[in-house]
Amino acid sequence: MNCCKGEHSNKSKLGMENIDFKKLDLILEKYRDISGSLISVLQEVQEIYSYLPMEVLNYIADKMKIKPAKVHGVATFYTQFRLKPVGKYMIMLCQGTACHVNGSKAIEEALSDELNIKEGETTEDNLFTLNNVACLGCCSLSPVMMINDETYGKLTPEKARKIVREMKEKEQKVV
Repeated sequence: MNCCKGEHSNKSKLGMENIDFKKLDLILEKYRDISGSLISVLQEVQEIYSYLPMEVLNYIADKMKIKPAKVHGVATFYTQFRLKPVGKYMIMLCQGTACHVNGSKAIEEALSDELNIKEGETTEDNLFTLNNVACLGCCSLSPVMMINDETYGKLTPEKARKIVREMKEKEQKVV
């Protein structure tokens, strides 16, 4: 995600230096006359930023003439919305029945140890976020995880560690 600097009179006061107001305003304009469009607005905004910054939620409330508490309430009620930044690599570790029976908890422990984070957290370098999910629908590959759009199956704790180590090494070569 690359956010360009936007123009807003209160941007420094609100900590909004990295908000692209042009993109945000385009989304708000698209839904301007559509009643009940808050969820759609939040979904599209999250596509831009990969999460919903608090400053953006307040901006949306102001522009849509909705109470901030309602916008915050919707953003916190639905699990699809994130209020904290996520890593470049989103690890979704399946905890469904087949994966659980085949050792997904041991894989979670290995990933937590390898990345030094717990479920729901992001590494300090913002590379990885670890999330448990109910089911990825890949039971024949259990235990399974997805990292962004790539599926990794038949995991062992060692295999999971190796996958994230290789990703870390790749990132270090890029820098």
